[in-house]
Amino acid sequence: MSIYAKLSEFQITLPAVATPAAAYVPFVQTGNLVFLSGHIAKKDGKPWVGQLGKNMSTAEGQAAARAIAIDLMGTLQAAVGDLNRVKRIVKVMSLVNSTSEFTEQHLVTNGASELIGQVFGAAGAHARSAFGVAQIPLGACVEIELIAEVI
Repeated sequence: MSIYAKLSEFQITLPAVATPAAAYVPFVQTGNLVFLSGHIAKKDGKPWVGQLGKNMSTAEGQAAARAIAIDLMGTLQAAVGDLNRVKRIVKVMSLVNSTSEFTEQHLVTNGASELIGQVFGAAGAHARSAFGVAQIPLGACVEIELIAEVI
């Protein structure tokens, strides 16, 4: 099944690439690797603001991470032209805006990792890091970046 059939099955429409908010580009390709800049969580088109362990639950964080995964796939499509060219999702790095007591950053990040796995199948199994941080730009609850290999 093609990537687009899977996206349709999940009723996912990929967004256009967001305009960078600072001095960077949304993606860079070198050789067969595509590096996507960090994407912050958005809700209703605005930064999804919150801090895990203070005013957001793990489940809400997972939903935010899932929303970021959709944005990342939209950027990846813009970068490579066709998601069926993705040979492998190599790495995902997640930053979770959280209190010092919150320890479920890995579970928050599963919101993105699980969707990527469902859409890309075996090619979506990736290495990953999930960090708790004191703050993310614009007060967003989660930021995720991605590296993919393409053919």
